[in-house]
Formats: sequence, C-alpha cells, structure tokens
Amino acid sequence: MLGVGAPSVRRIAMLSYHTCPLATLGGKKTGGMNVYVRDLSRALAAMGIQVDMYTRSQNDCEPRVKHDLGTGARVIHIPAGPEHPIPVNDTARYVDEFVENILAFAEQEHLRYDIIHSHYWLSGLAGEQLRAAWGGPPLVHMFHTLGHMKNRIARDDSERAPQARLDGEAHVVRVADRLIAATPAEEEQLRCLYAADPGKITIIPPGVDLAHFRPMPQTMARQMIGVPPQRKNILFAGRIEPLKGIDTLLEAIALLKMHKETDLANTCVTIIGGDPWADTLDAEMERLQKMRLELGLSDLVAFAGARDQQVLPYYYAAAEMVVMPSHYESFGMVALEAMAMGTPVIASEVGGLAYLVRDGENGFLVPRRDAEALAEHILELLNDRHLRERLSRRAQEYAQQYDWSLIARQLVSLYGEMVATRQLAA
Repeated sequence: MLGVGAPSVRRIAMLSYHTCPLATLGGKKTGGMNVYVRDLSRALAAMGIQVDMYTRSQNDCEPRVKHDLGTGARVIHIPAGPEHPIPVNDTARYVDEFVENILAFAEQEHLRYDIIHSHYWLSGLAGEQLRAAWGGPPLVHMFHTLGHMKNRIARDDSERAPQARLDGEAHVVRVADRLIAATPAEEEQLRCLYAADPGKITIIPPGVDLAHFRPMPQTMARQMIGVPPQRKNILFAGRIEPLKGIDTLLEAIALLKMHKETDLANTCVTIIGGDPWADTLDAEMERLQKMRLELGLSDLVAFAGARDQQVLPYYYAAAEMVVMPSHYESFGMVALEAMAMGTPVIASEVGGLAYLVRDGENGFLVPRRDAEALAEHILELLNDRHLRERLSRRAQEYAQQYDWSLIARQLVSLYGEMVATRQLAA
C-alpha cells in the first residue's frame, strides 16, 4: 500500500554510483550512505514501491541483478569502467558510460520511473542525464557529505576535496529538482556554501532499522562476539579516515592511561573499520597503528577490521559506550544505531552529531579534537553505571522517532508532491 499523498509513485530509480549498498561496512568508502540507501530502499519497497538501485559494478563475478534487499527492491550492478574497486575520484570519468548502460538496461526491461533519487555528487551528475533521457521525472538528490565541509577540516592537500568535486556539487545543487538535507545544519551549509535555493531544500533525517537495532542483554552480546564478561568496552565504528578523528580517541585513552587513579586493566577500545591486516596498509590505518604503538596502547586498543552489519548490534550492545570523535559528520548513522540499541554515545559537537546527541540527556557532546574533554566523559561513563543506564534509556527512547517506516513516509509524501507538480505543469 502506497503512502498517503503519493498515489502516482510506482517505481523509483535509486542511484548510488560509486559504492554499493550491499558492501561490507567500515571499508574505505562504505559507511552511513550505504546503510541509508539500503534501508531506504527496503522501507520504500515495504510500502509497495518498486525500487531499482543502480550502482557501478566492481566485481565481474557478481550477478548483474541482486535481490538481497527483499521483495520489491533490487540492486543492479552496471558496468562503467574497470569492474574492480578504483579510487572514487577516478570513477568520475565513467559516469557517461554508467548512464548509457542504465538506459540500455531500462530499455531492455521497458522500465519507466516516476522519481530519480541520487546519492553523492557523482550520482547527481548521472541523474541529470537520466532525467533528460527519460522525459523529465523529478530528480531528488542527497549529498551525504560535502566537499567544502571536508576542506574546512582538512589538515593538508591530500585530505582536500578536488576542485572537480566542488564544481560537480555546485552543478548538482543548481540542476536537482529537490535537495534532501539531513539536518538544519546541512541546509545552512547548502545555502551558505553552495548558494542553494532554500525553496529546493527539504529537511528529512535518515532513519534507523529498529527491528535490527534494539536493546539486548549485554552478557549475551559479549558471548556472541567473544568479549570477556568482566571487560568494559569502548567502541568506534566507521571508515578509517582522518575526518573520523580516531587519533583524538587514541590521545584520550593515552591521557586516561597516564592518570594515576584510572584503572584500565579490564577495559579495551575496539575500532571497527578498514583492513588492519592488509599487506599494504592505507595511509590513515598505518598512521593510527603507529600512533597506537607510540602511545603505548597496544594492550588497550584493538583494530577489528570491517564488520558486516548483521553483527554490529552485538558490538554496540557489548560496549559501555560508542565514541564518535569526528571532525565532520553530515548526520552520524552510527550514533543513531547505537542510541537505538540503548548504548550511550560520546560525540564531537559537529554537523549532524550536534543535532542528534543531546548533551547530558541522551549522550555527551565534546569539542572536536579535544582529547581532554573526551577522556573526561569516557572516564565518567566507565565509572558510573547509573549514568550509563540513564543515558541508555533516554537514547533508546529518542531513537524511536527515526524509525525507517516514519522517515520513508516523509520521502514518499515529497515524491508524490513532486510528481503531482510535474503532471500539473505538463
């Protein structure tokens, strides 16, 4: 059954050009956006809308069409350039080929789409071409991250977004029919940094799968992932990138270790993400592992690599807290997942995290790059079980408003309005 206000929305083309929503989380370019696209597609399919999720093929041994998202939603791997992982910046040259092969697939299956919903700037460029070829279905776009915001926290040129991305984002801002912002902060960034038309921006936050991320007994969770029952665990989950601020977490743990009155004998820090066992480590993983050694944290900090989202709830439930020391987050899906589990969150007061976490109410906020403030709140949560329980209850309650069924209805209503406006203008 379709959502109220959107009777004409039957099929949606979802575009996630550079990364597949089925990829294992915590990889170099797999994170919150993958979760968003996957879970939104499932929620829309549950409402009776057919969703075709198009992504660049990165493995020629994978089936072209996969139905892992369930009835009504499918992932379609489209050849565009080499069929193996390549740097995101290199994928820009294959956007035209991506579009051509989508058009061929859609023509072969006689498909017509009511809405194109693109994610990240490269998908927006593809969406513009598809809109023209398909006769003008509305193009809805969500950036998830913004190049100008990335540049604001970059420490050197290697961390800066290239000019091609900044130009591409500005172009997508101009040509998209509607821009989805996750928070009021992102809306302001789009207006101030990209001169976006405020009338084109709609604020709709991401959702969370409350059936998957729900409270469970900590003892059971620890048994499932092999954590000793007496050990207190501090968890980070996400991509291993400089903007995630993992170095600040390591500095905070080093400060606690030096504190004479702090006993960390039964405490560990688990960092989920990346590939710590690769023959050739990427630059940030190598830097962080060297930092762990130099700070004398080898006995406290464990790099656990990427983890499938099916097991993430056990890691959240087994932890005393989840720490997100990011320098920039457009929203912070990991924080929302942890809150839905009832796990307290300590996060940097940046972007969407400042919007999601209510300081002292359902978690703690700290200034970015402030290892001392982070260490203080980590110690507070480690030592105060009643505080953890209070924050846990309130975090879990707060997360209920982000159930994907509620968020998807907002998007379906928006889709319906856009389709109706287009029909009236025709």
